[in-house]
Amino acid sequence: MKNQLSNRINNLPVSETLAMAAKARELKAEGKDIISLSLGEPDFNTPDFIKEAAKQAIDANYNSYSPVDGYLDLKQAVCAKFKRDNNLDYKPSQVVVSTGAKQSLANVSMVLLNPGDEVLLPAPYWVSYSAIVTLAEAKFIEIPSTIDTNFKITPQQLEAAITPKTKLIFFNSPNNPSGTIYSEKEYRALAKVLEKHPNIYIISDEIYEHINYGKPVFSFAKIESMYNRTITINGVAKAFAMTGWRIGYIGAPEWIAKACTKMQGQITSGANCIAQRATIAALEAPVSKIQYMVDEFKKRRDMILELLGEIDGFELNIPGGAFYVFPNISGFFGREIKGYKINTASDFSMFLLNEANIATVSGEAFGAPNCIRISYAASESQLREAVKRIKEAIN
Repeated sequence: MKNQLSNRINNLPVSETLAMAAKARELKAEGKDIISLSLGEPDFNTPDFIKEAAKQAIDANYNSYSPVDGYLDLKQAVCAKFKRDNNLDYKPSQVVVSTGAKQSLANVSMVLLNPGDEVLLPAPYWVSYSAIVTLAEAKFIEIPSTIDTNFKITPQQLEAAITPKTKLIFFNSPNNPSGTIYSEKEYRALAKVLEKHPNIYIISDEIYEHINYGKPVFSFAKIESMYNRTITINGVAKAFAMTGWRIGYIGAPEWIAKACTKMQGQITSGANCIAQRATIAALEAPVSKIQYMVDEFKKRRDMILELLGEIDGFELNIPGGAFYVFPNISGFFGREIKGYKINTASDFSMFLLNEANIATVSGEAFGAPNCIRISYAASESQLREAVKRIKEAIN
């Protein structure tokens, strides 16, 4: 009955990360010992002080509809966070709280894009960016990068990609899937190009900002000429191990924030009231309260880079943040291993799943067809076992 469905849903791809996670769960249910390194989800529990705030909210009878754009005191906490961590000045009227940063991204895209508009996606990019653009009936244009440039685009590439139809560009630093962090100097060089094109808006997705390993994270909206054209996206999923709490938020020009509130009012209305109260506690806490998770991620990053570096055919860069490695595995293309013909990154991912019982995600989904994404948001013992299995499968 696919022909009875809308073109909108038929044209929408399935999330590759969720599809691989589902496949891994199926194999686990069949009794296979699968190590899943496919999902971008911290393996820590939500910190106790955040859970305590949620319990207090339940006891205080927070059970009614919240304002569509979020509780005022939460929006004030978001503004204080932006000032403290990013030196950005936003008013509560410029903030919209949503059911996860994914809804924040979708809201902004839906209120800014018209059919036929073009959206620039520096590749690699998170898989949902292109899907959200497709859902908004716009067209996404990839700007490619490689491991040799540490997965960063240049101002020259940006200039060459812009057309009269360009309406929006997505930036994501630290980046999913590569872990790359753009420096202030690099962002300012890209902004110089965008200054010549005043009708282009910028989404700056900073969901991984606190998961960085010593390199400061610079907010694109901090560039004075870009502030009124930039929508800063963030949330509590990654840094606070709150993926299931589903709270994201934006800081944006007020007219865009109002439009997002209007959109959200017809889709979900306000985000979960208990999760909002817990998020106030998360945002008001000093960043040092989650440093233990960042320190552990850094240890794992260093360990998995060392282990994967021992495998011929894995070309690696050093991620500056997030919790992924994104090796170039194109050296395996054209080979046959244990009866599997490896011609694409998807072939290689499926080979690892079937032969090594390791779930990864093909870089094709991220606009980088020579790579695979490996999440190291897993225990040290799991990571060691995973790399051991990969070595054995290849050898």
